[in-house]
Amino acid sequence: MDREHVVRRIEEIGVVPVVRASSGALAVRAGRALCAGGIEVLEITMTVPDALAVMHEITSRMGSNVLVGAGTVLTADAARACIEAGAQFIVSPGLDLEVIRAARELGKAVFPGALTPTEVIAAWSAGADAVKVFPCSAMGGAKYLRALRGPLPHVKMLPTGGVNLATAREFIEAGAVALGVGGELVDASALEAGCDEVLTERAREFLAVVRSARAGIEERAERSRREAPEEA
Repeated sequence: MDREHVVRRIEEIGVVPVVRASSGALAVRAGRALCAGGIEVLEITMTVPDALAVMHEITSRMGSNVLVGAGTVLTADAARACIEAGAQFIVSPGLDLEVIRAARELGKAVFPGALTPTEVIAAWSAGADAVKVFPCSAMGGAKYLRALRGPLPHVKMLPTGGVNLATAREFIEAGAVALGVGGELVDASALEAGCDEVLTERAREFLAVVRSARAGIEERAERSRREAPEEA
């Protein structure tokens, strides 16, 4: 799948689960549970034991419809290793230009982390496919995202940190192209307890909120178009 298709698919789904787990087996189970709930995109963080093997296993066993990416990627060498293991996109918690360059050279999507306006501009200018605004909650959540989008409407932003079922709608309405969601979606305690269905149901709930928020935005836009005065 080419880079543009990957980015478009992530935007369509609207949710990127950040999969952290205490073992590779739990991470694979999390991936299956999330896909069963309709979220066929997974960010496997490098903090997962044997993360590269997990990416390879999910990629080879769950089919081409599932987008597997790598998260918490800190170096260009790590980015290359993840891509070799099957990662279709690379996510970083911060801005490292070499990581962006490595992903782009290999034709893969890359979502570097940034927080300040300067970092967001630098990440976008360096070739980011979207900028992971992290930790967004520390700066005011959706209000901060909306403030960033004011002068930077052309930059695709993927907020992470503080995204939950109560705030997801606000983030979408503030201009997020997709939402990075960690423990509020990938419930570690549920996984440990063998309650994988909790993740499946929560995936459905997040998707429903995203779809509802987007429908509301489109309805308001259509209403504005209808009510706009005709040009003479």
